Amino acid sequence: MTAREKRRVSVERSIDAPADKIFSVLTDPSRHCEIDGSGTLTRLTTSSATLTLGSTFSMRMRIGIPYTVKNRVLEFEQDRLIMWAHWQGQRWSYRLEPQPDGTTLVRETFDWSTALHSKFLDLVGAGRKSVPNMEKTLERLAALVEDPSDDG
Repeated sequence: MTAREKRRVSVERSIDAPADKIFSVLTDPSRHCEIDGSGTLTRLTTSSATLTLGSTFSMRMRIGIPYTVKNRVLEFEQDRLIMWAHWQGQRWSYRLEPQPDGTTLVRETFDWSTALHSKFLDLVGAGRKSVPNMEKTLERLAALVEDPSDDG
């Protein structure tokens, strides 16, 4: 395993919704607080315009103390992939893979291999600590987009 691979964690979940419906939530920064499984996002501080390649958005966060993080979308493929990073270099991405049965496999990845302080993030166990938060994020995302009236 390369050093970069050691600094990347992913979780995935099959969500009973089409990729475009899921992607519309992921590209709407005003909805990020709704799906955040870490409990650190408190509010959007910029326009809630739909994200595309090159878009920037800022979120108010709180880990002990409140602060604001500005993110930029670095990769984008409509209804398939969105990835953003903030100034310290950590990257978050969502990859969507539509399945033949109508569900969508959603993979969230946290990559700190490009972070300015990657060794510090290693020491504090950022990857290990992120996994349960990411699982909760995908659970919340599923709850928002899955149709509870659909028995199928």
